[in-house]
Amino acid sequence: MGQQQQRPISNRPISFLNRNGLFLLLLALLVLLGVCLPLSEFPLFMFPNRTSASSPPPSPSFVVSDWRDYTLAQAAKFVAKNGTVIVCAVSYPFLPFLNNWLISISRQKHHEKVLVIAEDYALLYKVNERWPGHAVLIPPALDPKAAHHFGSQGFYNLTSRRPQHLLDILELGYNVMYNDVDMVWLQDPFKYLQGSHDVYFMDDMTAIKPLNHSHGLPPSRNGVTYVCSCMIFLRCTSGAKLLLKKWVEEIRAQPWSNTEAKKPHDQPAFNRALHKITQV
Repeated sequence: MGQQQQRPISNRPISFLNRNGLFLLLLALLVLLGVCLPLSEFPLFMFPNRTSASSPPPSPSFVVSDWRDYTLAQAAKFVAKNGTVIVCAVSYPFLPFLNNWLISISRQKHHEKVLVIAEDYALLYKVNERWPGHAVLIPPALDPKAAHHFGSQGFYNLTSRRPQHLLDILELGYNVMYNDVDMVWLQDPFKYLQGSHDVYFMDDMTAIKPLNHSHGLPPSRNGVTYVCSCMIFLRCTSGAKLLLKKWVEEIRAQPWSNTEAKKPHDQPAFNRALHKITQV
């Protein structure tokens, strides 16, 4: 019988995953981290102030028997850092957006100064259950189901309360960074707030501006400016308070109409307020 020839042993390490398998595994991990986790119903799970499952997050130094009794003055004092509060106003149906927004702020190390103005009791208790002291409700509470659809009266009722919320915080003596929660922070925005202006805001309808751009209102198109109210920084000054008071007036001057052509929104009211105070 012929002697069986022995096959040489390869010196290459044994691989349990080929290139395609490794790619699919990485893709699955990206989907899990990028989609599943941000859409979790439990917010604040990535925040560094929760060192372990048995270590509770910091709580206010005062006793709150019921979060319904928690006041804006108490909440602002608890979260403010260096005289500044980061604020959003949101209802429970927008919890996934809130979650993503909070994660992005935590990556920029500014999460400790966040105050969530909850527009319904479900969100008030959810946030304070996970992150005590960082949510407050300013009565009256809104219907969370009605506030979920853009363009609806419920959505308008939610967003139209913003300027009064912001004014109340300024009156307490704090600067305010306001954000909508359908955005995320890719960088720290505070380093771009140069100078000592009363208000900083974004222009929705213009190309990227140079660093030495004018700080006046952007040019109008057909008599209308498109300044965005999704991100506003307000210093605690008389000028910022004047803008918010005028914004409140403009919103109150436009009664709700359900016709498509006349549906009011708070952002055009913000633009009108800007024009009126700059013409004084």
